Amino acid sequence: MNQTAEIRDVAAIDLGSNSFHMVVARVVDQDLQLVSRHKQRVRLAAGLDGQKNLDNASIERGLECLAMFAERLQGFDEQNVRIAATHTLRQANNSHIFLQRARDVLPFPIEIIPGVEEARLIYLGVAHTQPESDSKLVIDIGGGSTEIIIGRGFEPELINSKQMGCVSYTQEHFANGKLSKKNFAKATLAAEQRLESIAHRYKKKGWDIAFGSSGTIKAIREVLIGLGYEDGLVTTKRLDKLVAKLCEWSTIDDIELAGLTPERKPVFAAGVAILHAIMASLNITELHFSEGALREGLLFEMEDSFKRSDIRMRTTENLASKHLVDLDHAAKIKGHARELFQQIHKEVGIKKSSQLVDLLEWSALLHEVGLSISLQAFHRHSTYILRHTYMPGFNREQQQVLAMLVRFQRKALKLNEMEEFSLYDKDDVINLIRVLRIAIILNGQRNEEPIDTPSLTIDGDNWTLSSNDPQWLDDNKLLHADFLTEQAYWQNAGWQLDLEPLPNP
Repeated sequence: MNQTAEIRDVAAIDLGSNSFHMVVARVVDQDLQLVSRHKQRVRLAAGLDGQKNLDNASIERGLECLAMFAERLQGFDEQNVRIAATHTLRQANNSHIFLQRARDVLPFPIEIIPGVEEARLIYLGVAHTQPESDSKLVIDIGGGSTEIIIGRGFEPELINSKQMGCVSYTQEHFANGKLSKKNFAKATLAAEQRLESIAHRYKKKGWDIAFGSSGTIKAIREVLIGLGYEDGLVTTKRLDKLVAKLCEWSTIDDIELAGLTPERKPVFAAGVAILHAIMASLNITELHFSEGALREGLLFEMEDSFKRSDIRMRTTENLASKHLVDLDHAAKIKGHARELFQQIHKEVGIKKSSQLVDLLEWSALLHEVGLSISLQAFHRHSTYILRHTYMPGFNREQQQVLAMLVRFQRKALKLNEMEEFSLYDKDDVINLIRVLRIAIILNGQRNEEPIDTPSLTIDGDNWTLSSNDPQWLDDNKLLHADFLTEQAYWQNAGWQLDLEPLPNP
């Protein structure tokens, strides 16, 4: 081995609805070598009650698993560990309680990722672990959601995440534990109804080869091999025979199939029903199994950290273009925001390399996306767009921060409407809001000639803007008027904004 090769250990954790997975790898220059895999059945989704709150027992099971993972990750740097939570923690109203308690057990940030972002990362994991093909269909049936993606190379082109999974469908369609043709028919029909709105687009686009990833499809493959189908391919005919075989038993507890683990048995029938519906709805002739999945996608994206940054920048630019944002104006605000932040980053305790700095700059580029809907209350329209649009590369809380930054870019500072965060400190987000508001006001007249960035000093909630030019406000009467209005907003929020010329040296 080259003695000068850069070596670092990285880890990715997938907090799924049924199981938690961890994969550890070693990066040697550009090569990623898998070192170990760890899996624990947690059944998080089973602890979700009718009000969508996780019960204490499921939270404890999750924390016990994370404590075990923490032992393996001792000595890892934060930037080399990525943890993604999926469907159940997306759904849970009290997910913040789990995240707070998890931080005491595992000292790394946990991202709750949107379903379509989960799908993108699953595709990436499969694409990196399979031989090249012109185009591929990828299916991943989890405990609470199912992701279906068509892509080419490493780029997903058609992405969907549907709320159907082997745990949730077991509760809905096999709750009595009975195995019957009627229960299978109900579960399959329910899945087909979920797929009805997207099936045509998938069949129209087409693909060269279909892959299934993760535990549900892996278990089905193992059982089919046990039934004598040694190639491990999944076909509709084989699934028909598997359903018939399962119906030979009266209850789920009675199932005895070679290759089916005791942990997988309770949710196996529902997984078979969902896959049967997908293969029938999309006319899939045969499905291959892929070892790559969400956690491998997380790993491969970490291998090249610039790639993730590029994805977010591309996402931001595409969104700005789609909503006809004035990019020259947005770029000026972004520049002022960056310069203002750099003047105060030590005082507010945010590193220049923090993700929050990127979020500040992206919010500057996207703060006017809501103008595409209406000028009236456009900041609220911008908030809605940034919260609900699929933004590849961004996790749920990053979109939440962007939404809050643009929500409070103008008008009254109704900070009681601000949400709680798990990955970021609320005071840090508030400081970014102040910086963004000042940067927007500096460009309020949309002048061709750029305004010099004033000096910014802070003392707690008292912020002072000053300039070497004693006439800077007299020469810019509209700007001065805008700042006087802003001062009133700050005062109502319990803050102070002073405006003054710099004293003569």
